[in-house]
Formats: sequence, C-alpha cells, structure tokens
Amino acid sequence: MKKYELISEYLQYFLAEEVRKTGFTRVVLGLSGGIDSAVVAVLAQRVFKDNLLCVKMPSHYSSQSSLADADEFCGDFKLNSITVSIEPMLKAYEAVNTDMDNLRRGNLSARLRMSAIFDISAKQKALVLGTSNKSELMLGYGTLYGDLACALNPIGDLYKSEIYELAEYLGITKSIIQKAPSADLWAGQSDEADLGYSYAELDEALKYYVEDRLSKEEIVQKGCNKEMVDMIVERILRNEFKRKMPPIAKLASREINHDFNCSRDITL
Repeated sequence: MKKYELISEYLQYFLAEEVRKTGFTRVVLGLSGGIDSAVVAVLAQRVFKDNLLCVKMPSHYSSQSSLADADEFCGDFKLNSITVSIEPMLKAYEAVNTDMDNLRRGNLSARLRMSAIFDISAKQKALVLGTSNKSELMLGYGTLYGDLACALNPIGDLYKSEIYELAEYLGITKSIIQKAPSADLWAGQSDEADLGYSYAELDEALKYYVEDRLSKEEIVQKGCNKEMVDMIVERILRNEFKRKMPPIAKLASREINHDFNCSRDITL
C-alpha cells in the first residue's frame, strides 16, 4: 500500500473513532482557501459526508484569490459551506485601538475566527476540527486560542512538506496546492517570509531535531543553515506553552492533566 493511501485511511479512521468517542456525529472546520484546511476538509468529508460543515471567515484583509480558491474547492468537492465574515467585529475593535500592528491584528483575527466557529459548533452540535500541521505546531507558528484551538487535529503529526504530498494524493484543487502558503492575516502576508526560510528547508532540519533527535551541531553538519537551526530550536523551546494545556499548581494528590487523565476510551 502506498504511503499516502495508508496515511489517508488511518486519518479517516482517527477522525471516525475520536468523534464517536465524544458522542458527537457532526464536525465543523474553518476553511481558509489554504492547503491545510483543504486536506482536513477532504478527509472529514469522506468520513462524515453531509455532517461536515466548512466555514469561510473572511475579513477586509483577506485576499480575493483565497476566497476564490475556497469557493472553487467547495464546488470541486461538493462541500457544505457557509460564509461568516469577521470584518464587522474586527473593524469595530480597530476603531478604538488605532495603534494595532500586524501581529496584534493577525492574532485578533485568528481569535475572532475561532470564537465564531466555536459558536457555530455549539449551534450545530458539532466538534471543531484543527488544521495546524506539525511544522507550525513545533515552531509555534499559530495563535493560542485562535487557529490552534480545536477539539481534535488529524494533521498535527504531518510536516508541511508532507501535507503537500498528501494533498496531491487526495486530488486537492491545483490552485490551492500551487500558491504560496499564507495565514492570510493581513495583505501580502506569507508564512515563509515570516519564518525567513522555505518549508522544505525548515522541515528538513525539524525532522533531524524532532524525529532523529540530533543536536544542533549534528544538524548543521548535515548541511543545514546554522542560523536557521538556531532559530528553529529557539522557537521550539520558547513556544512549548502553546503545545500544552495551561500548567496547574499542584495542591491535592491528583492534579488534572498530570496525575489524573481520564481516557476518552473509557465509556460512561
């Protein structure tokens, strides 16, 4: 069996089982017009059919090409979708916070989108699916309680370069695969420009560090740029808090998320 056929089948099984354990039958996800959310949408549709709802949440900073790509993608795969603009909420906040820079504006946009989609999930009685890949999660390239928030994430153990390969296997719309990756948080924003390196370069070093457990010196000896490796390791360590539940001060015998972890495999 080919690699991405096996991965696709496993991720569909993961989605079906993890949602079943919660007692839910419906799922929702934020559809940006980017490759990560497109991959999750295709996998989820194969499992949940019409019980998947894709939510497009543009703002006045969203590129028209991203909106067009999302619309084309929904048409190609016959996805149930709605559009909920965050523009009124974002503009109202900007009007009384005129000193906002791109970082604050981008974080707020991500959190407004997540507020909207969790409200929709409550209305639909559905679980929110995550769309962050392993490259983003390791580097902390995401907004806490924004695009990182979800009930479960099927692609969080796939690096960005692997997401491209999986997208090819799934037959994702070419315009989505071929465009430069962007969170589309402000005009002209680009993931790789923000990070300073291509995902191909980043993923090579990330795999050496995370999967092979090589030291920084060993990774550089493999031919990776030293400044990039230093940046990667610094970001991994600095952003560990984004990958964990908030620490709880231990006062009793069984602290939540440390001493007491109730498995979802336990039935009520």
